[in-house]
Amino acid sequence: MTFRNIAAGEEVRWLARRRAGGLALPPNDFWLVDDGVLLVHHFSGEGDFVDDEIVTAPGTVELCRSAFEAVWRLAVPHPEYEPS
Repeated sequence: MTFRNIAAGEEVRWLARRRAGGLALPPNDFWLVDDGVLLVHHFSGEGDFVDDEIVTAPGTVELCRSAFEAVWRLAVPHPEYEPS
């Protein structure tokens, strides 16, 4: 599905798990909508989508923003990415 994100203008990067060992990451997938809103995705233990949650708590937003920035610096741009 990545091709749709790229076609829509999103910049996609990939981070291999072996490169993420030194990062403190939130346990849930999320979208950082802006500097004050998170859309947090919740999944079941089997990986099925359960629901989304809008989070505006400043501490949580800042935690996720700083985690995103750390990941982004280490991640490989989509055109350069080669799965191992």
